[in-house]
Amino acid sequence: MSYVGPDSQPPRPPRRFGGGRTLAVTLAVLAPATLAGYLIHGATSGDGDGDAKSPRTLPSASRSDQNAPSKPTADGPAKSPAADKSEKPEDEPDRKEDGKGDDKPSGKAPSGGRPAASGPLKGKVVVIDPGHNPGNFRHTAEINRPVNIGTHSKECDTTGTSTNRGYTEARFTLDLAHRLRDQLHRQGATVRLTQDGDRAWGPCVDERARIGNAARADAVVSLHADGSAVGNRGFHVILPAKVRGGAADTTAIVGPSRDLGERIAGKFLSTTKSAPSNYVGDGTGLDVRRDLGGLNLSKVPKVFIECGNMRDPQDEALLTNPDWRQKAARGISDGIGSFLAR
Repeated sequence: MSYVGPDSQPPRPPRRFGGGRTLAVTLAVLAPATLAGYLIHGATSGDGDGDAKSPRTLPSASRSDQNAPSKPTADGPAKSPAADKSEKPEDEPDRKEDGKGDDKPSGKAPSGGRPAASGPLKGKVVVIDPGHNPGNFRHTAEINRPVNIGTHSKECDTTGTSTNRGYTEARFTLDLAHRLRDQLHRQGATVRLTQDGDRAWGPCVDERARIGNAARADAVVSLHADGSAVGNRGFHVILPAKVRGGAADTTAIVGPSRDLGERIAGKFLSTTKSAPSNYVGDGTGLDVRRDLGGLNLSKVPKVFIECGNMRDPQDEALLTNPDWRQKAARGISDGIGSFLAR
């Protein structure tokens, strides 16, 4: 899924969030011969959506910084030159690639099942939205039909992207969703998936939003991976802009969604050691969008996470590694847990 779009917004200086809690972000660049990772520390007092754009070139553009992501509190690295386009090739049928696509979750807890009888997230409802559907590429007519995303219409869904060797975004997001669900179940949370590979295609982006709303979710996270140019690396979290128009009104969720997104970004970075995106968000690991139906139509706190760029060989090596995906699930789970315990 591509997030380099006309509604991406520039970063802004750091600010405090409710109760004096501050997200402190520390970025450090390691030598090229070592892991290109950053370290982020979230200091708090308590501590897709399938809505991807169709394959096309999308220029970056500046917006008002009213809803833009916060800058880190320490000096970050120089911004890498951003590519002028982001690819969104059609999904290919799933296939293994030298064993790297092993989708069996690690850990002792079985996939699925019920939440633990007790835990810090008991009574909390989390909706996980695995971006796209493995069967979408067989149903192009259905996923290309327009749906209302509040302010305008756009396609129901897209196929998502894939690595150059055929490991699809849809397969990645579903595997990560299972791992994340198991992490949250261990903490007692009630978890619902918008799709579990149990339908031929979809759901459409408007239905994905309705699922979270109907569940009265305490938090919703949409899982994705990008299809950008080689050299574009790293993760970023998408936050909803303030949008009012038609069926869309994000006024009530902008603040809590930013809090959720910043916590997920911090925990994801510290757990996976993956760097924030070098082509979106100006090194903050955060971006703001107003053209995603899954965010525009949400009535509950919701963010997207773009876990890396499937078309870059270095990010591909991470995304196709089951051990890294387990770390990614733990980072996202820890971010959600921090948000719900605030």
